[in-house]
Amino acid sequence: MRPLTPPKSAVVPLPPGVLPAAAVAGVVGALLLTVDRPGVGWLLTGVAVVGAVVVADRRAREGQTGALTWGNAGWAILSLALLGVGALRASGWLFVLCVLAAVFTGSLAVVGKRTVHTVLYDMFAVPLEALRAIPWAGRGIGKFTARRDGVARRIALAVLAAAALVAVFVPLLASADPDFAALVEAMIPELSFGTVVRWFLVFVAAALLVAGACYFLAAPPARATSGRPHQSKYGLEWTVPLGVLVLIFSVWVGVRLVVLFGGTAYVLRTSGLTAAEYARGGFWQLCAVTVLTLAIVAAALRWAPDATKADRLRQRVLLGALSALSLVLVGSALSRMWTYQQAYGFTVLRLLVEVCEFWFGAVFVLVGASLVKLRSTWLPRAAIGTAAAALLVLAVLDPERLIADANLDRADAGKPLDRGYLYGFSADAVPVVAARLPEPERSCGLRQMLGHDTPDGWPAWNLSRATARDVPVGRCG
Repeated sequence: MRPLTPPKSAVVPLPPGVLPAAAVAGVVGALLLTVDRPGVGWLLTGVAVVGAVVVADRRAREGQTGALTWGNAGWAILSLALLGVGALRASGWLFVLCVLAAVFTGSLAVVGKRTVHTVLYDMFAVPLEALRAIPWAGRGIGKFTARRDGVARRIALAVLAAAALVAVFVPLLASADPDFAALVEAMIPELSFGTVVRWFLVFVAAALLVAGACYFLAAPPARATSGRPHQSKYGLEWTVPLGVLVLIFSVWVGVRLVVLFGGTAYVLRTSGLTAAEYARGGFWQLCAVTVLTLAIVAAALRWAPDATKADRLRQRVLLGALSALSLVLVGSALSRMWTYQQAYGFTVLRLLVEVCEFWFGAVFVLVGASLVKLRSTWLPRAAIGTAAAALLVLAVLDPERLIADANLDRADAGKPLDRGYLYGFSADAVPVVAARLPEPERSCGLRQMLGHDTPDGWPAWNLSRATARDVPVGRCG
């Protein structure tokens, strides 16, 4: 019988700076991160987590070359930019997407160069390693508390003494000076059981993220090679299917050449076909074709042979033609969605679908660039980076404001306006409603949009909400 291999958490030593760094990041997150709404606290918490990981890693590698490079820094900056959206835009759906993207880009910031695992692991590396780091950090805490010099006991006494002094002197000084009392009220939220639970959960989450990142950096998995494993030796099984797909796409484009970008003009020329039937009848099918084609191209770049000059030429021709024809499909899908929006209005979902189609087009352009040298190892991360960049561009454009403007333009042209949908937007759309609707409809709409607004503590400060509160609101009715 072979001896069992000890787990990584029992073999990898815990650097002395990990626990303090995780504790600091956890405290900052507990005090500053606003779970229920976007705010500047998300960005500050992200800065604390990144700083804690960098400091802990440098302390663990004294005299050695650090594992973090400029490539890691680029992904980290992208993650912080995504979290910074919470300080500018009040749209909840937009910020949720940005936070999810920040998780992916933050993991890539820690991973750095590709590992032998798939890109899916690299995208979730930090959350996964955070769970695996629990016994690792637990052993470190056990050793720390068992030290004979009693440093853990002294730290606990110091924290308790500081907390007691704060509990005694802050209320006394607040009762003596109303200005100081106002400052304390703005900085310290009202304590309740829910607040304490939220602080604890956020502390644990932020501390585990730091511990997981340090756990990965302490013993990272092997790096991926530049070669392409499991390549086929024969090109026939790739040439025939790709050639057939290129032929099908070419025939489709040829048949639909006249009406491909016909839009509204095509709808008007087609007997018995409305704009909704035209758009919905082909848009989702084209989206499905685009996604499937992207998967086929990715598989061909990874596994199709390129050992000979003929193999490489065949790949460039077939995959290049397929990518170019796919761009036509993307353009056709966008044209159909634009026609549908012009007829029935603009919504968040339709805008997100359009952004996704633009991203598909960008990925096909990247595929075309990878065909120059037939090296696609950089392509998955480039696709992730362009998706994150697309979210940032969307946030800069202020999507809810754009949608509100477009729907009000349609209303000015005599088309119906869904006021219930318009008034359901966040504070991002308040300036548009305030500037373009007449009274008393303006004030009634603003009261609906701001009716559930509550004051922000400074960690929850948000530019859109702060600007919306300054908009004057008259009487409704």
